[in-house]
Amino acid sequence: MIKVIRTGFLIFYKNRFKCSFGKEGFTKKKREGDLKTPIGYFKIIKCYYRSDRIKKLTTKLRLIKISKKMGWCDDPLSPKYNKLVQLPSKYRYEKLFKKDHTYDIILVLNYNTNPVTKNKGSAIFIHIAREKYLPTKGCIALNKSDLIELMSKINHKTIIKI
Repeated sequence: MIKVIRTGFLIFYKNRFKCSFGKEGFTKKKREGDLKTPIGYFKIIKCYYRSDRIKKLTTKLRLIKISKKMGWCDDPLSPKYNKLVQLPSKYRYEKLFKKDHTYDIILVLNYNTNPVTKNKGSAIFIHIAREKYLPTKGCIALNKSDLIELMSKINHKTIIKI
């Protein structure tokens, strides 16, 4: 089990990785746009990566290459809310093929996925941290080398406790 603790660390067995999380902290009642990281137990349901930037990943997770036409819908008015979408889209979304490196690797957590509830929050990922571990909009973020190391140790059955 992976544990994310409020002091800014992600712990997996004997491994301890510095991480960042939502700018407004943690919550049991996540809402779209609240900048909070949801509390609970989650699994990794998808793993996306930028094949033009990440050349080698050793993992038991199934890898999906990110293309320029991929986005993640964060618009509660969309029938594709909290799902992968093809771009362009008439609804609000986050591009997965970003100029910065935060989405070079994305582990999608099963937060608000089955069923999807409108306005409950979307795009809860584990991804690469920004410089100085700046807070996220609700995701968990690790530095690139730590995320790659973590991926080599986990599988689709790994539980994340936030």
